[in-house]
Amino acid sequence: MKNLKNITLIGALALGVASCSVTRPLAVTDNALGEKSGKSANICLFGMAAPAGGGAGQIISSGICFNNKYGIVEAVENGGIKTVGAIDIKVTNYYVFKKYELIVSGE
Repeated sequence: MKNLKNITLIGALALGVASCSVTRPLAVTDNALGEKSGKSANICLFGMAAPAGGGAGQIISSGICFNNKYGIVEAVENGGIKTVGAIDIKVTNYYVFKKYELIVSGE
């Protein structure tokens, strides 16, 4: 019986820390990519999946989110970027929550 509890506990812990991460482009401009990079992160509970096609219907974050300043503006300010070259979004899925990260590159 004690082994069953241990196996259940280990399984629950493994499921809690298991993740899958996807990074894809969100927007690209004619400006140079540059050397600077800024990030904005947000953690959301019970988020929904992004639509298959992406594009104009791209979900930047969903669910119960904790960072009110999350967005491209925060990433630009964090990186000290004057002109935006590209914006990528990285979504890491955990069992109960998702971590969204916008990565802005520019000069």
